[in-house]
Amino acid sequence: MNAQPENALPTGPGSLTADLSGRVAVVTGASSGLGARFAELLARSGATVVAAARRKDRLEELAERVPGIVPAVCDVTDDASRRELLRTSLAQTGRVDVLVNNAGHGYQKAALDETVEEFEGIVALNLTSTFALATLFAREMIPAGGGSIINIASILGLVAAYPSSQASYVAAKSGVVGLTRDLGVQWARHGVRVNALAPGWFPSEATDDMFADEQSHRWLVRNTPMGRGGRTGELDGALLLLASDASTFMTGQTVTVDGGWTVR
Repeated sequence: MNAQPENALPTGPGSLTADLSGRVAVVTGASSGLGARFAELLARSGATVVAAARRKDRLEELAERVPGIVPAVCDVTDDASRRELLRTSLAQTGRVDVLVNNAGHGYQKAALDETVEEFEGIVALNLTSTFALATLFAREMIPAGGGSIINIASILGLVAAYPSSQASYVAAKSGVVGLTRDLGVQWARHGVRVNALAPGWFPSEATDDMFADEQSHRWLVRNTPMGRGGRTGELDGALLLLASDASTFMTGQTVTVDGGWTVR
C-alpha cells in the first residue's frame, strides 16, 4: 500500500468527509496556511469555494491545483472589497451557504510599546472585518433559508498569550469568541448558524518562527498536554463539522482544537 503524504487530504471509504455537493463556500485569508487548507478541504468535499485573499498569485496557484476553487482578490478591511467578494460569490449559484472568516494576523509587542493605531489595526483585521463580513453575508443567507458562518478564533481568544505579549491580538480574538456567541443567538431562528473554531499552535506563516526556533518549540511541547503542536489535517474534522449538516443544532459555540492547551 502506498502511504499518503502527511498533508494529503483523506480519501476513500470511511475517510473524513462531509457532503457539501452543490453548496457555495467562501474562505477568507485563503492564500496560504490554514486558509488554503480550509478552501481545499471544502472543495474536495464537493463545495464550490470562493478563495479570497490579497495575494492573487497564491490564489491562482491554489485554483489551478484544486478543482472547484474560484480565486477572488479581497482586502477584508475594505468595505468596497468585501462587497465585491459577496458579488463574486453570489455570481456562482446565486447564494452562499458557508462563510469561513479566517483572515487575521497578530504580532508580539509589549502593550506599553504598542500604539493605539497599531492596536486598532489588529482589531480591524481580526474582529471588525469578521463582524462586517458576517453581517454582510447573513443578509443573503437569512432570506435563502440559512447557512453556516465559521469564525476562526484562537486559543488566544480564551487565554492570555503569556509569556508572549500580544494584547491587541488577544483582545481581537476574545472579541471574535464573544461576537460568535451573540450572532449565533441573534440569527438562530433564521437558520444561520454562527460558530467559531479556536486552533492551538499549528504550523503557518504566523508561527513558522516558533516551530523553527528550538527554545520556542521546547516551550510549546512542554506546555501542551499532548506534547506537540498541531499537525496538518487535525482541524479538518472540526471545520467539516461546522460547515456541514452534522452541526445543525450547534450555534454560538467555540470548538477548541489545541492538544489540551486551554484545559491545563
